[in-house]
Amino acid sequence: MATQINGSRDNRKKMNVKKGDTVYVVSGKEKGKTGQVLKVLRSKDQVLVEKLNIVKRHQKPTQANPTGGIVEKEAPLHISNLMIYDQTESKPTRIGRKVLSTGERVRISKRSGEEIK
Repeated sequence: MATQINGSRDNRKKMNVKKGDTVYVVSGKEKGKTGQVLKVLRSKDQVLVEKLNIVKRHQKPTQANPTGGIVEKEAPLHISNLMIYDQTESKPTRIGRKVLSTGERVRISKRSGEEIK
């Protein structure tokens, strides 16, 4: 789905999830939990969700972490396992897109029909 722009390819994928969104985990070991998106990894179709999918990693001592040791951090989740969480309905929802009269494109909740900020 890459498009040609002035002779160079635009390799950015369209994703319905953005940094700061609240998401609901549909499948996997974290199924049924919600969290806030910390980072979107477009190249891998994955996102980091706050306090979900925690893994332990062994870390060598560095200047930032002089003791080193075992560090717990979030691992990425694939976007196919996530849905946007609709705050008004308190349920997960699908995403739609709508063009406003000003010409601006916005994401809307299919469940409630309201704009997702």
